[in-house]
Amino acid sequence: MTKFSDLNLDPKVLKAIDDAGYESPTPIQEGAIPPALEGRDVLGIAQTGTGKTASFTLPMITMLGKGRARARMPRSLVLCPTRELAAQVAENFDTYTKYHKKLSKALLIGGVSFKEQDRLIDKGVDVLIATPGRLLDHVERGKLLLTGVQVMVVDEADRMLDMGFIPDIERIFGLTPFTRQTLFFSATMAPEIERITNTFLSNPARVEVARQATASENIEQVVMMFKGSRKDREGTEKRKALRKLIDAEGDACTNAIIFCNRKMDVDVVAKSLKKYGYDAAPIHGDLDQSQRTKTLDGFREGGLRFLVASDVAARGLDVPSVSHVFNFDVPSHAEDYVHRIGRTGRAGRDGKAVMICVPRDEKNFDAIEKLIQKQITRIDNPLKPADAPAPSEARADGASPAREDKPKRTRARSRNKPKDDSPKTEVQADAPVVAAEVEPAKAEPKPEAPKQAPRENNTRSRSNRGRGGGNNNVVGLGDHLPGFIAMSFEERSAN
Repeated sequence: MTKFSDLNLDPKVLKAIDDAGYESPTPIQEGAIPPALEGRDVLGIAQTGTGKTASFTLPMITMLGKGRARARMPRSLVLCPTRELAAQVAENFDTYTKYHKKLSKALLIGGVSFKEQDRLIDKGVDVLIATPGRLLDHVERGKLLLTGVQVMVVDEADRMLDMGFIPDIERIFGLTPFTRQTLFFSATMAPEIERITNTFLSNPARVEVARQATASENIEQVVMMFKGSRKDREGTEKRKALRKLIDAEGDACTNAIIFCNRKMDVDVVAKSLKKYGYDAAPIHGDLDQSQRTKTLDGFREGGLRFLVASDVAARGLDVPSVSHVFNFDVPSHAEDYVHRIGRTGRAGRDGKAVMICVPRDEKNFDAIEKLIQKQITRIDNPLKPADAPAPSEARADGASPAREDKPKRTRARSRNKPKDDSPKTEVQADAPVVAAEVEPAKAEPKPEAPKQAPRENNTRSRSNRGRGGGNNNVVGLGDHLPGFIAMSFEERSAN
């Protein structure tokens, strides 16, 4: 079995690794570290949770052990898609540079003051860890030069693609020297990412330790096909089903990450869990960085049992002891499912992933099974049958109780019903009608022709009769002729 001591790493790095409790490298580390130390470009493809971060931090520290950074010109650059992943990479550097006192680093992420970051850059840093947006902000302000970068790392490249960072990545590549060494890591290999690697990597050493987009065999995967009793009750019943699923795991669920597709749902689910006595807190991109950091620290340290998260937490977060992952929503992209459930079952531990699938998400669910090439085990809905709404309360299709119990509406009949003193020459609408007993002549009586006024009173031409004419007889108004209309006709007759 290969050990870290066989990989030609710096003795100080090996000592820090030993202090951290590691002895043998993971397959991605064993495959990526040797070519990286030789100065070659590396293209690493491995599922999440396999130790990709150490695959580039360890050789970088070894290579940067000699030399000194200049002001505003970092010697190496690590690009990460999210603040949390960037902060985690920075923690890894702190762990492995324990005995390299002269190596300095800076973390450039959003939600933090520019002033403190500028101060670190002005001193000169050996390792610059940044998200693309904040890095370009510093470049555009003239506070940072990338012409001194010797090693450039792109971590979680497929997530960069999903978040729309690819144009920024291409721009950053253009700001760095052509002679740089590039280390490129990703869990999947989309065509757009392959195009970038072909453009910016020179004869890379390709290290692929697992089939693209596969989940760890240590993770038990189950799905509950869920359908609410009514559309307006689906959210409430789905959250109730989630609580039932958590309770069913019992003591085995020591802690868990619950993933939602939308930030709004993250807040709603977290609030609902807290309402029912579950120790939960939300984390998503709209929260302040200080609050996100506090929540993550609490979850890592065991002070928080349930972390309700958007996909901002699905990539790169290393919490080794996560026992369960609950997908409250089926992810829109099949690759995100692999990254979500990769938060459990890390470092050889067992884990469990539970997903809730509603009918409108079945298409995305089918794409997930196609991607992982495995059928996910179905489990029963915990709300059936005891918790299902009674038929008297609501029908399954969301309709009201039987329609025959309601009285029939007669709006049209009430408007057209004649007064009692009018001649009743037609069959009444509310009277029972029997077709065999109605005589044809009485069923459809012909209306009497209106009486014409004497011709001498008709003073208007025949062509004007459609606009009022000279007749003072109005057809169609019956006994309900308004007084102001009658007055107008009397005035015309008098004239």
